[in-house]
Amino acid sequence: MKSSRIGLAMIALVMVATLLILPSCGFKRKLLQITIEPATATYLSPLAVPVDFRAFGSYIHPPDTRDITSQVTWSTDVPDMLQLNVGGVPGRIAPNGICGIADISATATLNGAVVVGFATVTINDPSNPNCPGGGITEGVVTVTLGGTEAGTVISSPAGIACPDLVCGALFPVGQPITLTATPAAGGHTFTGWSGACAAINGNVCTVNVVQGTTNVMANFN
Repeated sequence: MKSSRIGLAMIALVMVATLLILPSCGFKRKLLQITIEPATATYLSPLAVPVDFRAFGSYIHPPDTRDITSQVTWSTDVPDMLQLNVGGVPGRIAPNGICGIADISATATLNGAVVVGFATVTINDPSNPNCPGGGITEGVVTVTLGGTEAGTVISSPAGIACPDLVCGALFPVGQPITLTATPAAGGHTFTGWSGACAAINGNVCTVNVVQGTTNVMANFN
């Protein structure tokens, strides 16, 4: 009897170990993040052709990346400046001629969890001094998150808080803007800068604002 109990216990241990090492396909599919492509876009005039934005979802159980453009809710924080059509395709710039920077967001809810992806659109008409880059006194600094996008970038002076608030802002030409990249918790790391900060080592980069647009990418893994 004793040996039979030992045998049953060994079988149970083997079954538990097998379950632990099996792929996690038995769990519900989980959406980890949403990436919008392109991450940044600039309209050089009110007559610019609309940009076709697409949303891609990264999943686990099993690992997968798929186009979820038609499954997300699209919105913008400046609806009077940028109009969105169904499917994530921005319409033409609003006829009132408002210029500036707008964030586009794609939101999905899966199993009670809300996941949001961001992209930044700049209305930058060089012929209009009221637009970003149109005058001689202001310029635009935009930030894009690259790699796994698992982190944040904050500017000093304030204006950029990416991705939670805005990934682009207007600053006076000639002003130095310090950008600080911070990886997300859970083992993520900052891997370096691209764009205007490509030559900088470390997670802090300072750029001098110029007329027009300065693009910076912060990469995370």
